[in-house]
Amino acid sequence: MNGSGDSSLVRRIAGAPHVQAADEARVRVNEWLAEIAGLPAGQTLTRLAAAHPRLEALMTGLADGSPYLWGLVRGSPERFVALLEAEPEHRFRDILADARRAIAATRDEAEVMRLLRRMKAEAALLIALADIGGVWPVTQVVDLQTMLADAAVGAAVDYLLEAAQRSGKLKGFERGRPAQGSGYIVLAMGKMGAGELNYSSDIDFIIFYDPAALVAATEPAAFYVRLTRMLVKLLQERTPDGYVFRIDLRLRPDPASTHIAISRTPDGYVFRIDLRLRPDPASTHIAISTTAALDYYESRGQNWERAALIKARPCAGDIAAGEALLAGLSPFIWRKYLDFAAVADVHAMKRQIHAYRGHDEIAVEGHNIKLGRGGIREIEFFVQTQQLIAGGRYPELRIKETLQTLAALADGGWIDQQVRDDLAAAYRFLRVVENRLQMVADEQIHTLPADRDGLERFARFAGFPDRDAFARALLVHLRNVQRHYATLFENAPIIEAGQRTLLFPSEADDRETLDRLSEMGFRRPLETSALVRRWATGSYGTLKGAFARSQLAEIVPMLLQHFARSANPDAAVAAFDRFLAGLHGGGRLFSLLRQNPDLIALIALVLGTAPRLADGLAQFPEVMDAVIDPSFFGALPEETELAAALGRSLGQAGSYEDFLDRIRIFAQEQMFLIGTRIVSGTVSAEQAGEAFARLADALIRCLHRTIKERFAQLHGRIAGQQTAILALGKLGGREMTASSDLDLIVVYDFDSDRPESVGPRRLYGAQYFSRLTQRLISALTAQTNHGLLYKVDMRLRPSGRSGPLATQIDGFAAYQENDAWTWEHLALTRARVVSAPPQFAARVEEVIRSVLCRARDPEMVAGDVLEMRKAIAAEKGDGERWNLKYVAGGLIDIEFIAQYLQLVHAAQTPDILDTSTTQVLDRAWRLGLLKAEDAEVLRRAVRLYHDLTQILRLCLPGEFDPKAAAPGLSGLLTRAADVPDFATLDAFIGETQSKVRASFNRILGERS
Repeated sequence: MNGSGDSSLVRRIAGAPHVQAADEARVRVNEWLAEIAGLPAGQTLTRLAAAHPRLEALMTGLADGSPYLWGLVRGSPERFVALLEAEPEHRFRDILADARRAIAATRDEAEVMRLLRRMKAEAALLIALADIGGVWPVTQVVDLQTMLADAAVGAAVDYLLEAAQRSGKLKGFERGRPAQGSGYIVLAMGKMGAGELNYSSDIDFIIFYDPAALVAATEPAAFYVRLTRMLVKLLQERTPDGYVFRIDLRLRPDPASTHIAISRTPDGYVFRIDLRLRPDPASTHIAISTTAALDYYESRGQNWERAALIKARPCAGDIAAGEALLAGLSPFIWRKYLDFAAVADVHAMKRQIHAYRGHDEIAVEGHNIKLGRGGIREIEFFVQTQQLIAGGRYPELRIKETLQTLAALADGGWIDQQVRDDLAAAYRFLRVVENRLQMVADEQIHTLPADRDGLERFARFAGFPDRDAFARALLVHLRNVQRHYATLFENAPIIEAGQRTLLFPSEADDRETLDRLSEMGFRRPLETSALVRRWATGSYGTLKGAFARSQLAEIVPMLLQHFARSANPDAAVAAFDRFLAGLHGGGRLFSLLRQNPDLIALIALVLGTAPRLADGLAQFPEVMDAVIDPSFFGALPEETELAAALGRSLGQAGSYEDFLDRIRIFAQEQMFLIGTRIVSGTVSAEQAGEAFARLADALIRCLHRTIKERFAQLHGRIAGQQTAILALGKLGGREMTASSDLDLIVVYDFDSDRPESVGPRRLYGAQYFSRLTQRLISALTAQTNHGLLYKVDMRLRPSGRSGPLATQIDGFAAYQENDAWTWEHLALTRARVVSAPPQFAARVEEVIRSVLCRARDPEMVAGDVLEMRKAIAAEKGDGERWNLKYVAGGLIDIEFIAQYLQLVHAAQTPDILDTSTTQVLDRAWRLGLLKAEDAEVLRRAVRLYHDLTQILRLCLPGEFDPKAAAPGLSGLLTRAADVPDFATLDAFIGETQSKVRASFNRILGERS
């Protein structure tokens, strides 16, 4: 079909992105059109663009907003023109059909892989053009994306099964239909199972088999596992044509602790399968017999697996056998009667998605549209939890598609039409945003850009005139979802707490209550009962009023339920008692908590799971005012807000000692608020690390300024004096946690012709700045009535402990240029100036940049890094899986990789430089300095490690013991990793560490 057809794609383009850098994008498009002007496709494209102005706008939008799609367009002008001139629905079907025919006609594995990848690239480009161009609605887009996945998987499975039949290992039942009767079942899960696949999604599988189709001499498990490995290779291995899909086998029952091995070929890389969602790793293979599966689900299946199986659909292989298997699993998925524990578990699944009623503030920048508040996950859980409870008795609710299920819930009276309409509109909107996010770079991401400029560019690519218009539209949907989700099962806490009544009479302990407390996990039920009974007597000032006592009594059962899930329930109750002792005006707080059970869960989590936060809450109970403020869950405070608030507090200081106390109180309050955001799941690890660093920056600047003034009053000033405080390590990289030390270096300069200070007690040059640095360190580390601010580590200064505390800038530059070891330059990659006059800061930054951009021998740097890594392993050990920093394949390995890449590439590619490990890996990948297979592993791993480390540092004073992990802490960790249970997380950590260590060895050349 040519471009003159009324139904061609080019004639139906109805929209295009709003371009941010319009001039640059147009230049890019025009330069490409000039390059291909001599080709027939180029001439056709020029003609089409002239006849259809929206096509030119669409191309400009792709060039500006999506490196991935623009690369597909540029990669084959002929393909692009063919798509534009065709009727898109027919063309899509032809793409799939042509590929399947060609695959069926060949026995060459390399040709199969090439055909699959070409099919994916062409279909993916067509889908994107029709989506961005406003040709297809999002429901059609996700349906066709699923059809593409089905076609790819089906063609690959048929190829493998036919080969097995030719080799005599598998019986053949009907020529040309190798899957029929094969017993090999590919069950699509998640969005693929529901026909709702997003643009760059992994595809979730469970692989089952019925061994009856095998010839007698073939061992079933080994054969089907090998077949599955080959399927993964066909679909995931990177070749010059790319890959087809990433496959996710995490949802199978009892998945194996073994992995699909990485192999490298001349054409690229084979990803290992992500198995992190398996419930009890270590006992099964990646392909599971139907008998074993039925036995597992009937005896040990969990409610989250029931929820996952709602969307299960046989998509390839023996479809009839897959449907029979699902029929056999139906009693497990759709229970007619649920016991109390099952209902409570479903309610608990709902509460894992933290929705805070009355808190409408949502920070748009950095928001996760899948897992964040008001996101896609809340809509899906809203639907699935009701299906789990009612679907057994009402078959009309047994639907896979989210929008259809919402309609069925409304038709059955389970929800009203307004709820249906609000959630359906939000679902469609969020799925459009999700697809558009993933079209930028063909990455499975769900998080909006964290900076305003980045969000501005994305908003325009998504079709909005600017960031603010996008934010307004997004917030309407997020708040609607959050409001409806929060009311789901809103009486559930009462149901759960009412399993057995807890009574605390004033005259004596209730025997049944003591027994119940023991069953719940309280080791000292008498003491717990005594504390609760004392609250009822009004012994604390905040409980003198009858109203406050009555409101507290209402929430005590729910508090105790949540405390019982902590590592030490008795300690949690004691912490709450200390909180009450210092609280003023508790009636309003208790009343609000009574109306908002989610906040009760949050307070209980803080007190029972995060001792560091519990101490802060007990010491400063007034910080709860900030937590219950509706704006609390909005954007974290920026530097100007922190500085203004700090200034107001310190402005009331009556003495230097009061100043030190006030700055500590301010810091502890802010750390508590950041920590509470981490525990609540409403900020990412990256956002939390930046927030902790912003706080430290503000405090250091304030102290630097104040200490300089006080020091000058005593010792005067030196002519031309200037000082800069450099942050390194976690502060330098803006990756701080609640327990991070400060790695600092102080650099100074002065007029060497006039080295003596002018003041009451004169000091000379180096002595002056050494004493000034000592005062600064003391202000940070001194133990006052309100503790210390931070521990400070100055060992990264030139010459370490043997060198002076502060270094003159010329000496600093000379040392870094001539005497510094490789490890010191690695550390310098994370150095940034925190506090200094602007001109002096620029001088220091130029010194650092010139050192980092020096040409280096990659082999020598790699050798030094490997030697350092071995020394650290010898000192710290590297065999403990949950020592996330030092374990082989842990955070240290990733940081060394990022630092190594900067040292060896900055001379030629200075754009790689950044103090953040995550940003360095992103830049290295985009600049072509880090291979795609390693980038995928390392970028995911560093985010996972940071997510987990933020929680562990917040909740534990020492090392983490997974065997002794309390349910509350385990729940936080599994939520942060987006997995269903702790066993899954534990196995996933091990798999990730193996991947990271493999990348470490590859990049740094280690072969042992």
